[in-house]
Amino acid sequence: MTHMTHEENTEEYPLEHHLGLSALGRALRRHRRALGLTQAELAERAGISADSVSHIERGVPHLPRPETLALLIEALHLSPEERAAFIALATGLRQSLPSSPSALSPSPSPRSPGQPEIWNVPYPRNPFFTGREDLLQQLHEQLWREQPVALAQSWAISGLGGIGKTQIALEYAYRYRQEYRYVFWINAATRESLLADMEAIADLLGLPEQERRDQHQLHQQNQQNQAVQAVRRWFATHEGWLLILDNADDVALAQEVAPLERTGHLLLTSRAQALGTLAKRLDVEEMGMVEGTLFLLRRANLLTSGAALEQATPEQQADAEAIVIELGFLPLALDQAGAFLDEVGCALAAYLDLYRSRRRELLQRRSHLPAEHPDSVATTWSLSFAKVERRCPAAAELLRLCAFLEPDTIPEDLFSAGSAALSPVLQRAASDILKLNETIEEVRKFSLLQRHPDTGMLRIHRLVQAVLRDEMSPQQQRRWAERAVRATQLAFPARVEMATSALCLRYLAQAQACSALITDYAFTFAEAASLLYRTALYLHMRALFAQAEPLLQCALHIWEQAPDAERPRAAHALNALAALAAAQGDYAQAETLYQQALHIREEALGLDHPGIAPSLNNLADLSRLRGDYAQAEALYHRAVRIWEQASTPGEMDHPKIAHPLMGLAHLALAQGDYAVAQELFERALRLREQAAGPEHAELAQPLCGLADAYRLRGDYAQAETLYRQALALWEQAMGPEHPELAHALNGLADLYRLQGDETQAEPLYRRALRIWERALGPTHPDVAHALSGLAALYAAQGDYPQAASLYQRALAIREQALGAAHPTTTATRAKYDEALHGIRHHDTGTDVYAARPD
Repeated sequence: MTHMTHEENTEEYPLEHHLGLSALGRALRRHRRALGLTQAELAERAGISADSVSHIERGVPHLPRPETLALLIEALHLSPEERAAFIALATGLRQSLPSSPSALSPSPSPRSPGQPEIWNVPYPRNPFFTGREDLLQQLHEQLWREQPVALAQSWAISGLGGIGKTQIALEYAYRYRQEYRYVFWINAATRESLLADMEAIADLLGLPEQERRDQHQLHQQNQQNQAVQAVRRWFATHEGWLLILDNADDVALAQEVAPLERTGHLLLTSRAQALGTLAKRLDVEEMGMVEGTLFLLRRANLLTSGAALEQATPEQQADAEAIVIELGFLPLALDQAGAFLDEVGCALAAYLDLYRSRRRELLQRRSHLPAEHPDSVATTWSLSFAKVERRCPAAAELLRLCAFLEPDTIPEDLFSAGSAALSPVLQRAASDILKLNETIEEVRKFSLLQRHPDTGMLRIHRLVQAVLRDEMSPQQQRRWAERAVRATQLAFPARVEMATSALCLRYLAQAQACSALITDYAFTFAEAASLLYRTALYLHMRALFAQAEPLLQCALHIWEQAPDAERPRAAHALNALAALAAAQGDYAQAETLYQQALHIREEALGLDHPGIAPSLNNLADLSRLRGDYAQAEALYHRAVRIWEQASTPGEMDHPKIAHPLMGLAHLALAQGDYAVAQELFERALRLREQAAGPEHAELAQPLCGLADAYRLRGDYAQAETLYRQALALWEQAMGPEHPELAHALNGLADLYRLQGDETQAEPLYRRALRIWERALGPTHPDVAHALSGLAALYAAQGDYPQAASLYQRALAIREQALGAAHPTTTATRAKYDEALHGIRHHDTGTDVYAARPD
């Protein structure tokens, strides 16, 4: 028989009272562990036996004496709030018992309708629980689905610490308790807590193995092993049970106690993402905006538990939404914030300001009132970080690096491509694909990283990043930020062109995040400028001009401050800034910057160096656009001569000659020499085909120019074929909304208009117009192309008022960008005058508009 001590009442009570005993035992265990005491040490401090402490913690069905509880309260040094909560548990338990032990039934009382016969869930239902309806319904459907395989009845709620896994399991237990005969809860956080709870269940069930054991003769570990096996056998021979293993992060440990035969339902909460055959995983994500906002307002007692979001004022909703976003939609963080708001009584907007200035302290703060999740966000994750560090130092280093990367799209190949910039420990892991996978696996055991194998991307929560950074000294933060920049610089493509655009896009988010690090930490090393420059080139390629410009300005600043040997690199940034200005129609600014870049390069490289040719070509393009054809032609020929001299004798022309050849071809088109233009475009096309292949997007430009030449020569069939080839290449490489694409659309529309096919022409003009206006703005010179084409279309239909309106707008754009004397401006003015003339003479029946190409 079990040894009894003088501190214990020897009477036993029915099973429905074991809930109170279990809750009291859990409270005692929690306070004891907070002091770092063993059961024996606490017993010695209180002046009672270790058996008494053990029995209370395990929920053994004996009511502790008031004197025993008083001694324990004093020994635990509880705060007034903790003392009140502990006394309330004991008092509530005593008041729930029958007044006379003799009146007790020797066997369990029949359960109330809809209630489990046994219920040992240690927590009350959370009155603030909000949302998660779809997840709860999915969990219920999966657990109750008819399956011949027992494993189908085992599910794990998986996710990051603080994501709300325990609360979801708790809500499930309360919401669906009427469907089970027995509901058990085990704290599986450690082997000690798990085995203690298994013993408590064995006691609760009154299993024979427990009744016969002799604590004086059996070692405690043998007792616990007996309890585990007895409980597992009980689960195998009974139905209608729900067993919840909370905090089952150690999958192997959970497997040791999981029922061998699943005749009931096994539900786990776990940060582990690899569960093997133990259970299927149901991932928990952050809260949505609506449920997160509602939860925060309810937790802060600004709304009652059943109130709808609409009952909050618009100001409260807006402030709460801002807090939800700032806290990354994380339930535990929102719970902390709500508790602070409730206890302190500050306004939502004031909390947001306080959080932004005192984030670290607030994330470490936890409510002083009793709570089911005693740890703060910072503590929860710090404990996980420490475990990761002990198990795998490289995994901890990986987390520290990720703390400075863009959190949602971290390419796994960044670590291997940028390994030379990493710490020695992480470099060794990143250089070996097997070791890298093992390193990621260690982090995933705590759900600190989510892995998406279909995209090869990792994800880390923003608050995890914040806690990781807050644990570092300023020197450590700077060191890891620099490693993030250097690693990303190594991974980002060295050449930004069509062939590498997909890889540039893969690393774009990281490169942009690094641009912020470069600014925040005032990095001035050469690799930082190089990353900024290449990122800006890609953004320009995607017509994201506003995003590209500040990166180029920052790169220019770094290069201008660099040692003499590095300073000529400033020409790269100046040239790219000039190209941005030209692309946005600011030709005067573009010319100034191009000239500065050319001057730097001529001084550093000499007048005939191949590095001079790009600047010459860019200035030539600008001169052509501004109508200075003689200057443009001279610059183009100089660029061609430099690249021809750089070509190897006997081999094909340098591929870069294609650019000035196309410029010369456009000059020929503008001056009406269509045959020469056609020949030059064909030569440029051959060069690019030889360099890039027949399906490369680089071919789209010469194809479109060649189509223009055929259209102007009247070969409409060949022109249409070429326009569609260019269109397909641009769409595939750039997407359907890139401004380059609009050139082919506008040319194709001109072609159909000239053939009288207005039905096909108009939607193409309008699509080109929409693309240019969205990408470049309503006053960009390219917009005037589509406006003029539409105007010519309406004029051909006799709709002179509409034509005049469009020509007027096109004329204003060209006068502003090109000047009143530019050939294109004068041609547009003539068309506008024709449209006005048509309005004045529309009653005469005279067709005053001659359909000529724009």
